[in-house]
Amino acid sequence: MAEEYVVIQAEPLRAYAAQMLEGAGVSSERAAFIAHTLVEANLRGVDSHGVQLLNFYVEHMAMRCMDLETSGHVVTESGGTMTYSADNGIGQIVSDVCCDHVIRLAKEHGVSLVTVRDSNHFGAAAFWSQKIARAGLIGVSFCNATPLVPPWQGKEPRFGTNPICMALPGAAETSWLLDMATTTVAMGKIFKANFSGEPTIPAGWAFDSEGVPTTDTQKAIKGMPMPLGGYKGYGLAMMVEILVAVLSGGAMSTEVGGVRIRTRPMRCGQAFIGIDVARYMPLNEFHARMDWLTGNMKSTPPSAGFEEVLVAGEPEWRMARKRKVDGIPLAKGVWEELARTAAKVNVKAPQ
Repeated sequence: MAEEYVVIQAEPLRAYAAQMLEGAGVSSERAAFIAHTLVEANLRGVDSHGVQLLNFYVEHMAMRCMDLETSGHVVTESGGTMTYSADNGIGQIVSDVCCDHVIRLAKEHGVSLVTVRDSNHFGAAAFWSQKIARAGLIGVSFCNATPLVPPWQGKEPRFGTNPICMALPGAAETSWLLDMATTTVAMGKIFKANFSGEPTIPAGWAFDSEGVPTTDTQKAIKGMPMPLGGYKGYGLAMMVEILVAVLSGGAMSTEVGGVRIRTRPMRCGQAFIGIDVARYMPLNEFHARMDWLTGNMKSTPPSAGFEEVLVAGEPEWRMARKRKVDGIPLAKGVWEELARTAAKVNVKAPQ
């Protein structure tokens, strides 16, 4: 049976999300910004990192597991490098500040790296890489997260989905943009299947609690997502952990909490890199070279069953253009869960 959806335009969805965050105690300015970051993910079709996260954020805030007012502080700064303490602040607020530092330092030194400790969930990594890219830089972002993923050949979780994201400077909605978890899918997709009442998920997404591959949604919820490409995904996840946790002096592996662990602060780590393209070549030359490379990929004859070859970011840009006109479809189960969360903070769902 086809899944039912509620379709809503981006602007009222942003307002609804902001009201929920204000109801949870977030200032109006911060609430509006966080809501914007979440709806941007929905527009791009990355619903696992869109407004459905409010179900976890609001509960986490209600448990007083994060500081809603701090913006964190600089621990050390040297050349193009910085260590930043989030002081348990809201992930999006801290990330916005840190990306400003990355841009400033990259413009001064050519390349910059800001690594962050004691932070909280920052939404979709793409938002932050794009913010850096809009300043004419190559933007890279990473984070660790709630330990839900086993190391290769293990059956107990040790890592989060630990995403890797890179964005290039260029015109909005056309630039190459890679945003990927180091698991087969983000855990949010499994939670979306659960919210939507889907009994099964595709093969290759998850293990059950014993480390056995499963397609049962409920077993997957109680189990673990699969590393991307087996031992290769495990290696990438550990690489991210080194950059965001070992290097920052923050919580590592099983020391990290999460939006689904309400007994302690999340304490996740993040890292942001800025590379000033103009230090290597004029931006217009860089764009011309990227156009050639992209065109070379897309000129490849498609294999059987496919109509064209795509590049990273292209499906999401197409989805964004469509959803800005047609509205954002949210699975009925997700919408109902949002309504229940909103009711807890005395916010009414829009009609």
